[in-house]
Amino acid sequence: MTMQNGMAGGVAADDLDGLRAAFETLSAGFAAERYPALEVRRDRLDRLWDALDRYADRLCDALGSDFGYRSPRQSYFADVATTGKFIRLTRRGVRRWMKPERRSVEFLFALFGASARVEYQPLGVVGILSPWNIPVNLTLTPLAGVLAAGNRALVKPSEHTPATAEVMSEMLRSAFAPDEVGVVTGGVETGRAFSRLPLDHLVFTGGEAIARHIMRDAADNLTPLTLELGGKSPVIVGRSADLDLAVRRIAFGKVFNAGQVCLAPDYVFVHRADLERFVQSMQRELARTLPAGADDPDFVSVINDRQGDRIRRYIGEAEAAGVRVLCAAKPGSDGSNRIPITLMVDPPDQLAVSREEIFGPILVIRGYESIDEVLAYINARPRALALYYFGRDAAEQRQVISGTASGGVTVNDVIMHYTIDDLPFGGVGASGMGAYHGFDGFRQFSHARAIYRQAGVDLGRVIRPPYGKLFDRFSRYTMSGK
Repeated sequence: MTMQNGMAGGVAADDLDGLRAAFETLSAGFAAERYPALEVRRDRLDRLWDALDRYADRLCDALGSDFGYRSPRQSYFADVATTGKFIRLTRRGVRRWMKPERRSVEFLFALFGASARVEYQPLGVVGILSPWNIPVNLTLTPLAGVLAAGNRALVKPSEHTPATAEVMSEMLRSAFAPDEVGVVTGGVETGRAFSRLPLDHLVFTGGEAIARHIMRDAADNLTPLTLELGGKSPVIVGRSADLDLAVRRIAFGKVFNAGQVCLAPDYVFVHRADLERFVQSMQRELARTLPAGADDPDFVSVINDRQGDRIRRYIGEAEAAGVRVLCAAKPGSDGSNRIPITLMVDPPDQLAVSREEIFGPILVIRGYESIDEVLAYINARPRALALYYFGRDAAEQRQVISGTASGGVTVNDVIMHYTIDDLPFGGVGASGMGAYHGFDGFRQFSHARAIYRQAGVDLGRVIRPPYGKLFDRFSRYTMSGK
């Protein structure tokens, strides 16, 4: 069904009756079409891409309003262009992903015509609770996977980006019928009610503390979850690394969205022999990247006063503890939350900046003497969403990858594994569970249904009572495979 001037399920903020009604509408829609054809799925993806394209400028304006200041160029790239690319690639792949997968059958059964396959069946109604930091991308990317898998979707954007949520809600209403995609807005009460719905799957991107509440709420309905939670993603700069290249790429990862990215480099390990050179090079690179400091038109404000106060508290606590704190660019001139990138060198482990996910414009730099020391430090802490290694030493690279655990890894860069749409994106341990993107997302939002067709010859009589010597020989053959 192609919408021209249709209205999808839009529910006013904290309208809990409307929330339930939107879910029931989607459930009825799924019951009427349990396995959408390829053409239907592609049409929905086409409408999603078209709506994103039509609303791109309004979304960028809304993002600037919600953040106080956000580079419109960055908004278009991070929340529109990369999202559109993913929708397009998902549309391209869905025909291949929908094909049943043949699976092997015991030789004897196959000889007489038995066969086995897996068919990927839609789950039903999938809920998406999206975050504020890159709100369009982290709403529409999982939505594309949900629609490709043949599901209906109920979306709740973050209340911390209300202008963007309103535009996204209007955008989705313009493209989808109420029984295809529903949108609800609201605060904590709506979020709790959302996670208590008997959804067939729930995707949440956000913080670990909130994820615990969502898991408890979802448990009453045994709702399966995909959780993308972030964490303190480490960077290891080996002695074999091109130090200047590493600095440029790490600086980009921290400047991008002012570090308000779940994959942002949180702390960097640099060999003590290279530490001072690294710090000075990072200061120069940040000054070159943002010549006007926090007022630079290519920079981004911290989202709100609460988050800004948290970042300033980290800085104040570190300064009070005598940590070497370097402001790598000029502060914002208007007294707002345009906080410059700040470097901290070897802060003690007991400080909040060492214990909590930074999620903002602070980069911690730590010196090390041996890679074993670095791996022990990382492994003593919760598993992060990403780990980054810089270096040309293949053995050391293998040691780092094999000797740690994280949601994903990028070698000789940061964040970039997220941009490879054919790689799964997901966490492990404290950084989340489940993964999406590409075929992995299609599978995440599908049920892999086992289908077996028995042989025409009744071979099953061998394993039915009354048992005898033939049964004993068959059992021994099954055990040995001979």
